[in-house]
Amino acid sequence: MFTRGGGIKEHMCIHTGKMRFKCEICDERFYQHQHLKQHKRIHTEEKPFQCEVLDESFSQNGTLKKHMRIHIREKPFKCEVCDESFSQNQHLKRHMRIHTGEKPFKCEVCDESFSQNGNLKRHMRIHTGENPYKCEVCDESFSQNGSLKQHMRIHTGEKPFKCELCDKNFAHKVGLKQHMRIHTKEKPFKCEVCDESFSLMCNLKRHMCIHTGEKPFKCEVCDESFSQNGNLKQHMRIHTGEKPFICEVCHESFSLYGRLKRHKCIHTGENLFKCEVCHESFTRNKNLKLHMRYHS
Repeated sequence: MFTRGGGIKEHMCIHTGKMRFKCEICDERFYQHQHLKQHKRIHTEEKPFQCEVLDESFSQNGTLKKHMRIHIREKPFKCEVCDESFSQNQHLKRHMRIHTGEKPFKCEVCDESFSQNGNLKRHMRIHTGENPYKCEVCDESFSQNGSLKQHMRIHTGEKPFKCELCDKNFAHKVGLKQHMRIHTKEKPFKCEVCDESFSLMCNLKRHMCIHTGEKPFKCEVCDESFSQNGNLKQHMRIHTGEKPFICEVCHESFSLYGRLKRHKCIHTGENLFKCEVCHESFTRNKNLKLHMRYHS
């Protein structure tokens, strides 16, 4: 039903394919005058439809209606597979790719596919080497905005991830996840040779050097090699003469913490190494080993 003559003429253009209304700026054509009117706002940047909550404005009424769903929490587009709801139909379409496994966005360099165009764009930075997100403090740059946000916590000291059991805070979610294994005693990383388990992958990698005999950490002074970086650092003190562990009582310094700990027994009278047979105790482990020969 059309109330005016122009209305039926505009409608008939849909069937005839004739686009009567032409934009004078970019020559794009439209079936209806209303569509041309909406299009012109791209050039004029006119935004007559205003959100009453945020004072944000839009060029089309339909865009405003979609935006308002944020405030009223309306989600009319429901997934029939998992019942998740969305405020916009395009968000539902993107979500459906989780269930269908569809990955329409393909990388032309390595043929890897993605369900979302944004993921493809981020992936392409691997090939282009582009790092558009720059830290204003130290000029380090990143390929993703999320990586920059995480990096900024180094400068701000922010630690938003909190352990609910011991109130310890972490800058990254993965740090909290690793920390929780202290409480759960979970050790998901297992050695295939001796079945020993570890809470962290890096600990498993260090452990594997026992079986492989690999010593990747080399001293540049004397070419001695070590299976762990910590052992190399300790070794380097032989060359540098560094003794960072200082006794608070007599101010004697040591290159290793274990030596400081043994030294403290002089002041405290404590014997760290105890015999499990007769409960006699010793300040040094080697003295305990000598003592154990009496029992054996």
